Amino acid sequence: MTTRHPLTELVPGPVRIAPSILAADFSRLGDDIRAVEAAGAEVLHVDIMDGHFVPNISIGPPVVASIRPVTALPLDVHLMLTEPGRYIDPFLKAGADHITLHVESQGDLTAMLDRIHAAGASAGLTLRPGTSAEALVPYLNRADLILVMTVEPGFGGQSFMADQMPKVRRIRDLIAAAGRPIHLEVDGGISGTTAPVARAAGCELLVAGSSVFGAPDGVAAAMARLRA
Repeated sequence: MTTRHPLTELVPGPVRIAPSILAADFSRLGDDIRAVEAAGAEVLHVDIMDGHFVPNISIGPPVVASIRPVTALPLDVHLMLTEPGRYIDPFLKAGADHITLHVESQGDLTAMLDRIHAAGASAGLTLRPGTSAEALVPYLNRADLILVMTVEPGFGGQSFMADQMPKVRRIRDLIAAAGRPIHLEVDGGISGTTAPVARAAGCELLVAGSSVFGAPDGVAAAMARLRA
């Protein structure tokens, strides 16, 4: 049986950095992953796009399977897919420790969250910038993580949408009311400048791509800025 390290093994609270490999150099992906792990990353974020739910295509299960032996970090797999239910099992088989689904995607979200849990992985939900926090309410008894997109999903390198911070604060209140340990993650335009804004609103897991892998002074310095 696959040994997984679901995000439920991480206690919500301390700020953690989840570098997004979408911004890494795919010609030396293993080296880039080892570099962020050495710099103190605690989670690795993997963006999956289908060219339909979002206007871009990224990677599939074979790439996830290829990086699984490279790192011991939990693989936080974000499915930006119209029909995520078709791909949950392949990504779990490839080595995903956590899978996040969009509330706007097609299919029975409750059943999909249960399938992910049944495989020993943790499960999360995310929502586009235009989707209300209230869309999450029916699923907070099952979600281990909520991801707030602070850009329109589909491309890396976009600017941080500060107008999403009231939603983050609302979701923090919903999590408190749920009475369960649920991680609150943010993704999109996270840098040394915007990370404190997201943290002040209640996020404790920060996804960062371009600001980490594209930093001219290296990934260690970039991650230190995010934690500062």
